[in-house]
This record gives sequence, structure tokens and C-alpha cells, in this order.
Amino acid sequence: MIYAANFKMNHTRASTKAYLEALQEALAGKNADDRVIVFPPATAYDHYEGDFTLGAQNAYPAKEGAYTGEIGTAQLEEFGIRTILIGHSERRQLLGESQSFVAEKFAYFKENGFEILYCIGEPLHIRQQGDEAVMTYLLSQFEGIDTSYEKLIVAYEPIWAIGTGRSATVEEIATTHEGLKKTIQKPLLYGGSVKPENIKEITSIRGVDGVLIGSAALDAKNFATMILG
Repeated sequence: MIYAANFKMNHTRASTKAYLEALQEALAGKNADDRVIVFPPATAYDHYEGDFTLGAQNAYPAKEGAYTGEIGTAQLEEFGIRTILIGHSERRQLLGESQSFVAEKFAYFKENGFEILYCIGEPLHIRQQGDEAVMTYLLSQFEGIDTSYEKLIVAYEPIWAIGTGRSATVEEIATTHEGLKKTIQKPLLYGGSVKPENIKEITSIRGVDGVLIGSAALDAKNFATMILG
């Protein structure tokens, strides 16, 4: 099982350091086959050691250059970061990343050998149209994406369930993951209001290979509780 924590625009370098120290102490009891990935904000990058992978929430598809406010592979390589989150709905919706730009980022980081955690998800009005509409919408988000890439992990996050406290139902998750698995033969995570109260139910669903957790993972003890079960 893969357990990924996305800090988004939360935590500082000091609090991230304390978080990872507390998390590492707790991870002594985790299943050896389970994997943990943590995506802190860029200002918190450092040389942390532990039984977890440090990932980038975002980067521009270039090593360096005149891209004000962005970071590139030169900055990631300084901290040994080789895992990146691409396609998150907040970057698509709030920051205007088009599918063509998302695909450009994917191609660049694939070329540079990064592990890519690629996010897809549908808005509520698509979900309300039924399973067929959902699958059509989700598969369109793979346009320009090499789904055979060996270092690809996919995260399905229904947009209407992110940060709302409302998770998709077991049936909705199972049906969607089953449909995606017919096309995408890669580890498939579920994200969207995953929390201690529902994580066992979600991770027991066939086709769920892990979880991408936001607000519920901002506390190290809370995240560790979800990992350790």
C-alpha cells in the first residue's frame, strides 16, 4: 500500500522537520511492504532521512531559467528529490494548468527519470451524469500522457471530495477504480477526504493501491495512525 501526504500550502521548514522526525519514529512499526511519500512545500525542502520518499508538489518543466516564482530540476536535485506530483486539480482549476501544459510537464519529468504521481479527477456535475460520463472525463485527462511509463503512479481524486469532508462512497470508488484499471495498469491511489475514520474501508477496496491524503495528514501522529492501521 502507498500512503502519500500532500501538505499543499501548509507547514514551514521548522514544522516539516519536526513532522518528519515524529513520523520516522512512528514508522518503525509499519509494514515493510508499505511505502510512504511526503510532499511538503518547496520552502521546506531539506536533506531529511527516513523510511519515506520526499516529493515535490510542483516544478516547472526546465532545469533553470527565467521563470519567476518557479523552481526547476536544479533546485530539486539539490535535495535529491526525484518524485513529483503532476496534474492536481487545484493546479488545473485554480492556477489554470491546461491538459497540454500538464502533458508537457509530464513529458519533461519522464525524460528526466522522475517518479510521477499523476492526478486525475472529475467535478460534481460530471459525477452526477453517471459512471460512463465519469470514465470518459477521467480518460480524457490522459491525453498526451505516456501511461506505460514505468515510474508512473496514478491518483484518482474526485474534485468534489477534496477538502469537503465528503469522500466518495465505497461503490463509487470501487466502480471508478475498476474502470480505470481496465486501461491504466499502474498503481492507483484514491484521494479525497481520506481520514482515520474511513481509511481502512477505503484501502480494503479492490483496485485501491494506496491513498493520497491532504488535510488529515498534516498532523504526523494522525498520518502515522492511518499508515499503521
